[in-house]
Amino acid sequence: MYPSAFEYLAVRSFDEAIEALARFGPGAKILAGGASLIPLMKLRLAEPSHLVDINRIPDASYVRDADGGLVLGPLLREADLDASPLVRERFPILLDTTRVIADPIVRNMGTVVGNLAHGDPANDHPAAMLALGAQLTLAGPTGRRSVAADDFFVGLFETALAADEVVVELRIPAPGRRTGGAYVKFERQVGDFGMAGAAVVVSLDETSCVAEARIALTNAGPTPIRAAAAEALLIGRAVDDDLVRAAGEAAREGIEPWADLRGGSEFKRRLAGVAVGRALRTAVARARGGSDG
Repeated sequence: MYPSAFEYLAVRSFDEAIEALARFGPGAKILAGGASLIPLMKLRLAEPSHLVDINRIPDASYVRDADGGLVLGPLLREADLDASPLVRERFPILLDTTRVIADPIVRNMGTVVGNLAHGDPANDHPAAMLALGAQLTLAGPTGRRSVAADDFFVGLFETALAADEVVVELRIPAPGRRTGGAYVKFERQVGDFGMAGAAVVVSLDETSCVAEARIALTNAGPTPIRAAAAEALLIGRAVDDDLVRAAGEAAREGIEPWADLRGGSEFKRRLAGVAVGRALRTAVARARGGSDG
């Protein structure tokens, strides 16, 4: 099926993009990688009146150091994230995440920020960014504002991004000492949306007990979900097999993944618990080995 008719506008600055969004109203959509938007347009599940193409904006694809953390540009492609020495050295959880997204064609076109702005709870970066405590910088007609990943996802395909705003930067804070992170996803076949997934970031104290923990789930509800009960269970305890199992059980309590062709709700709930357990083991191993998030 072909998309419905739309007007196309290529801009060369974020100010131009914001002006276009304000001028054309809610029917205007930003085009970055297009990996999420274009398939929806072909199915006519999305019918924008205008596409505002931001790919000609210069210097918007970057990975930069920020006092031990990362700053990511809005046009950074998944493949470029994977190739970044900074990411490989400091944030293996991001490599876990980007490498299970779709296929090489999508990863060469799709952007990290676009993956987040789409607001799909089955996408992989939202859970990873929740676990990492990321911040998104949004720009609109009245200026810029910072929104925590925890507050960015508000409903199914809904985010805190206003119709006349665009994400202009993504910031990931520096991990603490003895911090490790991991992302685990279960899928029917390579490149598929996940049946369940989990992102885990933990910090260990001097006794190798968990000092801090952030756990987020993919495809467990209408938004990525923080597993607060599992996080609380870990604090102050050394991670062993019993605690891993208990954390997995705590993480799946209260979540309501949708039944679909990929599996029933109870099956996905159990997978979510297993994903938490596996990601937790890897995150702790990385923390003990000195690798960061």
